[in-house]
Amino acid sequence: MKFQLKNSIAVMAMALAFGSCSNDDDTNDAVTGQGNLKIEFDNVYGSADFAANTAYTNSNGETIKVNLVKYIISNIVLTKVDGTTYVVPKADSYFIIDELTPASTILTLPNIPAGNYKSISYGIGVDKSQFDLGATGQGNFLTTAQNAGMMWPWSAGYKFVAFEGTFTSSTVTTDTNFKLHTGQTGTDYNYTTISVDFPDNALVRTTITPQVHIMADLKHILDGTNKFNLSQGATIMGGSKLALATANLANMFEVHHVHND
Repeated sequence: MKFQLKNSIAVMAMALAFGSCSNDDDTNDAVTGQGNLKIEFDNVYGSADFAANTAYTNSNGETIKVNLVKYIISNIVLTKVDGTTYVVPKADSYFIIDELTPASTILTLPNIPAGNYKSISYGIGVDKSQFDLGATGQGNFLTTAQNAGMMWPWSAGYKFVAFEGTFTSSTVTTDTNFKLHTGQTGTDYNYTTISVDFPDNALVRTTITPQVHIMADLKHILDGTNKFNLSQGATIMGGSKLALATANLANMFEVHHVHND
């Protein structure tokens, strides 16, 4: 019995040692080649899965129904466990997430160097350096944004976030339109960068395409750190309010899980 126990302990020790070596290899990114990575943006509202034209109540007691949600994701950067980064080529790093177009909510990033990735950062909107290239310097994305309704006149530039619907309140008793569009206004450009950690490493391999599931809590757009009372102004498209709405985006995104299938 003691002999069997000793043997069992020895086997377990060897297994642990082997496992530790394997984990060290993974941690040190002892892999080569390239693979793909998928990023899924799953819109929610507070604790509920988001659905268009569904009633949600904000902290001001207003009931809102959202019928349009779009935002631009740009300049994606992936960070490995060793701290090195991979910058997705700029020309391939502009996307429009449209709640009503499910295919747009999953981004497939090709040719990612194999490795173990621990976090992601990305912009909301189109960065000023890209905008300053002028209309002819935008490539195909300008047409994409125009077709998606994510442009003001060129001189005004891109809409970074478009959030629209109707609301009612104790003082506004019939459905009334509201809209929030962020982008550049006057001297404020209102572009922001989001950084979020992964709860588990995304293991990019030639044979593994991880999918990172990001929850986007739309409640934060109007009802985050800065709270907007639609009864006092249902059109938010300029001035200092856009800086407040942009600041709300910092807490809008969280990685829920990572699939390494």
